[in-house]
Amino acid sequence: MKKAFRTLFIILFFWLALALYFTNRLMYMKKKDEDFILRREKEAGRVNPDQLKTLPRQHIDISSSFGYTIKAVLAEPYQTNRYVIIAHGVTETKVNSIKYANLFLERGFNTLIYDHRRHGESGGKTTSFGHYEKFDLKAVVDWLKKEKGEDILLGIHGESMGAATMLLYAGLLEDGADFYIADCPFSDFKQQLSYVIKKDFKIMPGLLLPLGDAILRLRDKYSIRHVSPISVIENIKHPILFIHSRKDDFILPSMTKELFEHKKGPKMLYIAEKGKHAQSFNENRADYERVVDEFLQKYVDQALPC
Repeated sequence: MKKAFRTLFIILFFWLALALYFTNRLMYMKKKDEDFILRREKEAGRVNPDQLKTLPRQHIDISSSFGYTIKAVLAEPYQTNRYVIIAHGVTETKVNSIKYANLFLERGFNTLIYDHRRHGESGGKTTSFGHYEKFDLKAVVDWLKKEKGEDILLGIHGESMGAATMLLYAGLLEDGADFYIADCPFSDFKQQLSYVIKKDFKIMPGLLLPLGDAILRLRDKYSIRHVSPISVIENIKHPILFIHSRKDDFILPSMTKELFEHKKGPKMLYIAEKGKHAQSFNENRADYERVVDEFLQKYVDQALPC
């Protein structure tokens, strides 16, 4: 009897320890060093320091509803009402968003890049893969509309977690932008974690996810089940361009295809041939820009009043 009890205790302790480790990895995922990101982007030619020095821009502090400061940079070289907000992926910072900002600056948009909570210069203690981040995105949108007017033409571009955050914002809080570009989002966080657990932990996710979710609800006050872009995608009425790399083995392209299929109304889909996760722009730049131009011409420029 004692031996059976001891064995049961060891098994329970093992699963509890594994679940704690699992939630630690989610809440405190190791971030990339900002100097590393800047060096990487400069060496790849995606950031030009001389160009940044001459670009009219201002550093912005935006208050999060959770009590910390969101650090942002507004680049505003044009006397126009066209703006795009860029939301980066997990472990990255707003430096990674500069390449996308340049894409839209070249097309006559002013741009705003910002650091998600617990990333870069922004505050916040944990990462929630879109759950809390969607409220911060709303704070950024609210600030921009308050400063520049409710009638601005607004787009949001999100990469990976930033794309999921954007879809959760638009599907759950408000369809507050005129167009969206979702680059390699996950469709459902529970499904994504199940895939990662099988791939990295080599165990059945059904054994770990329920306990991990319960601990996450205690520690960070949200459930994995609540981070599900696919469950709210039908609420988004404005146009979405979905982008994914065919060879992405971290977030599978089937997730973007599923989101595209469930989205009602105006939409486009681009599956890049080269590159893995979050590399569609880096490895297919000409095609990426062509598809963005087609999307803007079809759903944005054509919709503008004459």
